[in-house]
Amino acid sequence: MKKWLWFSISLLVVILDQLTKWAAETYLLPYQPYPVMPLFNLTLSYNTGAAFGFLNHAGAWHRWFFGAISGIMSLVFIVWMLRLPIKSRLQLAALSFLLGGTVGNLIDRWFFDHVIDFVDLYYQHHHFAVFNLADSAICLGAFLLLLDHKAAL
Repeated sequence: MKKWLWFSISLLVVILDQLTKWAAETYLLPYQPYPVMPLFNLTLSYNTGAAFGFLNHAGAWHRWFFGAISGIMSLVFIVWMLRLPIKSRLQLAALSFLLGGTVGNLIDRWFFDHVIDFVDLYYQHHHFAVFNLADSAICLGAFLLLLDHKAAL
């Protein structure tokens, strides 16, 4: 698989992430749960902080801070992917998801000053933090990177 195909996976993650966020904003009311099935709601919310709402109400400084971190990490992922041998497929897949998820959330921060979230998983009255497709891609990428590291040991 050529490296441009790995970058196209990142682009696909960004496109799907932005489309799902657009749909959430178009069809959902903010902070009103829409039940889909047991344990799963669609709930439009806005996150001005880091992952899972960390530092959500910390002030305006964090927009620039998290935006800068996302931009720097995107560049790190790109350089890392370019330097990897083509046979490092698991690591390239991991970095593709990490890059796509990071850029997806960076777009939100840049244009809206917040990240759009809508996936709400819960059990009884205990809700996990609301998240989005980009967050899922980042988690999948991190898991694959750990899996690759474990396989190398």
